[in-house]
Formats: sequence, structure tokens, C-alpha cells
Amino acid sequence: MKNIVKKLQQKKLKISFAESCTGGMLASTITSISGASKVFNLGLVTYSNDAKINVLKVNKKIIQKHGAVSAECCEAMVKCLTKLSKAHINVSITGIAGPKGGTKTKPVGLVYIGVKRSNKLLITKNIFKEKTRNSIQKATVNRALMLVNSLI
Repeated sequence: MKNIVKKLQQKKLKISFAESCTGGMLASTITSISGASKVFNLGLVTYSNDAKINVLKVNKKIIQKHGAVSAECCEAMVKCLTKLSKAHINVSITGIAGPKGGTKTKPVGLVYIGVKRSNKLLITKNIFKEKTRNSIQKATVNRALMLVNSLI
């Protein structure tokens, strides 16, 4: 974690997040590190569909067609965040942390993570097998940071 903040500082990169199912845990994790103010730009918790549509400006047709928990929504979130934040690296997270809310096609633990750095865009589909809401959220934050680290 500390080395991510340090790497971002060394390369003079800013980072921003748009989180849904992690509820700000990713932003909290980064801001718990001394020096984060030099690299952390913006953190949004766009938990509801309305927030995704009205704050991030995700096209509501994407959510109507694919659902908020989808690769399409995750991609739209990270692209909209990039426009809004002007940060070098942008991360979006949308998923089902449980313990309720899952379906056969979208089980609890299904989380999409999007990371965008200039013209590199990575959208990953993750199925976390952790049993509790908090452990799914933590696993998501760890995976997101691993993806960010790979693009620094």
C-alpha cells in the first residue's frame, strides 16, 4: 500500500476513485497512508443508480440494459470519472458485496473493477468467494490496488 502511494508520488501521478459496493473503503485505504494528499485527487461513492447517472453521468440506458453490476457500467463509470477528475489514473468499482442481493447470473461476490490510465483501460470481472460483506469489500480493495500497481 505505502509503495503504491510512493510510486504515484515519484511519477507525479494523481489518482481518483468511483466506488459503489466498497462504499469508500478504497479511498479510505489510500488516505490512511501518509503522503496520500500528494496523489489522491477525488473519491466518489456512487452507490445508487441515481448517483451513477446524475453524478458520474453514466448513460441510464447502460444501467437499464446491463444493470449497475456489469462490465458495461464499470467501463462507463471509469470513463466518466476520468472526464470529471482529470486524474492520471482512475478506478471504478461496482458489484454485489452481499450477503443478500445476488442472483444466479450475478452472485454475491461478483465485482467489476475498472482501471484507466491514459489510453490503457482494464475492466476485470472478479468473483470473490469470501463469505462476509466486509471480506468481499476488502478483497475488492486489494484487487483494485494490485491492478493500479500494475499500471503505474
